[in-house]
Amino acid sequence: MLEKLPSKKSILQHFDEKDAVMAGLIRRVGPFRLNRNRNYFQVLCKAIVGQQISTKAAESINRRFQNLFPRNRPTPKKVQELAEQKLREVGLSGQKVKYMKDLSEKFIDRTIRPHSMAYQDNEEIIRQLIGVYGIGRWTAEMFLIFSLGRMDVLPVGDLGLRAGVKLIYNMRGMPSPDRVRVLGRKWQPFATVGTWYIWRILDDGIIEY
Repeated sequence: MLEKLPSKKSILQHFDEKDAVMAGLIRRVGPFRLNRNRNYFQVLCKAIVGQQISTKAAESINRRFQNLFPRNRPTPKKVQELAEQKLREVGLSGQKVKYMKDLSEKFIDRTIRPHSMAYQDNEEIIRQLIGVYGIGRWTAEMFLIFSLGRMDVLPVGDLGLRAGVKLIYNMRGMPSPDRVRVLGRKWQPFATVGTWYIWRILDDGIIEY
């Protein structure tokens, strides 16, 4: 279900006890704000766009992608109806076009039923989503954070998270996903909160999907 955002007091209490470095970052950055998008299909489309490319490139392509639709709101039916060439013209790779088509088909045939996900745990949802062609764990984790508002998600495969961890903890090299996972255990049950603050030191804009 859509979780209530933790209070500033509860966040600081937790990180003061578990991770002083993160607690210092939280005080510098300010309040935790997570803008959650209940348009589940749109969040998954945006996550597909953002796979393996820079944030800036992803924003540009996503803007052009959304402009293809009335009121800038992609729907499964509209994506399914669009010619593949139209999707390629906005900057999507051939592979990502296939991902979008498969995603829209699975929404239409109700293979994916996002509203039932409110009653499932994170791993159940991830298993369901990675059944879509081209959706891996990272994309599913973005959905957990930005649509369902889950507070204990640690996307260890996210390059931005790993780069930010390297910076804030003064590591010599880029940390492996396993090293980030070990570090993130101290953040539980607020791994999403820690991730959000790490992202903020790389980009001071509020992350949205």
